[in-house]
Amino acid sequence: MKGQCSSGCSLSVSSRLSFLPFRSQTLDLTLARNIEVSAASSSPKLSLPSPWTSRRAALVATFSAISSSAFSNSPFWSKPLLLLLPEFFELPNSGGVKALDLRLGDGELPIDGDQVAIHYYGRLAAKQGWRFDSTYDHKDETGEPIPFTFILGSGKVIQGVEAAVRSMKVHGQRRVIIPPSQGYQNTSQEPIPPNFFDRQRLFTTIFNPTRLANGEGSTLGTLIFDIELVSLRHQ
Repeated sequence: MKGQCSSGCSLSVSSRLSFLPFRSQTLDLTLARNIEVSAASSSPKLSLPSPWTSRRAALVATFSAISSSAFSNSPFWSKPLLLLLPEFFELPNSGGVKALDLRLGDGELPIDGDQVAIHYYGRLAAKQGWRFDSTYDHKDETGEPIPFTFILGSGKVIQGVEAAVRSMKVHGQRRVIIPPSQGYQNTSQEPIPPNFFDRQRLFTTIFNPTRLANGEGSTLGTLIFDIELVSLRHQ
């Protein structure tokens, strides 16, 4: 980090942002480099690549959306700077699910009763963004990743994922932050990690009786899903 302490000073920050907890094949932290802040004017500017909804911006926006309070005393992550990041928005009638569109789809919108196929990365905020499951790890005999399919509106899938998919177009990509009330309410709700140890770690964290008794239920079950709507089929 380097800077000049005079009027019209500029600060250049080149960092991997290694503190960001959300790692995946599609959201590579190596893209979160070379963030430049110019203090030449009263309003700092954040230089991000085009398109605006880049993976780099999504990483920073997610971290700020969940942990913005951690930056309250930081000279770098100032409020004017954070306002320049792409913003999450709350999905209507979703019970508090927040979404950030990474890529807008160009296909149909699904409706209840449709069979939808999605790819996803699922992470648990309580474990610093631990990735508990990904469809890209589920391969067929040719080595191709197998999408997760379900009937929209069936109630078999956690409500936060249904709310996210319901307002996406085919080929769209979206990151969603799902509050506990719209996440796992029991161990039979899908999507379920196929690996036994991942399932055990996920559910023993979310349904930890001691921590729930201590009033930590509002944080234990917060989920972060990166979702791509691959296809849909009308039933």
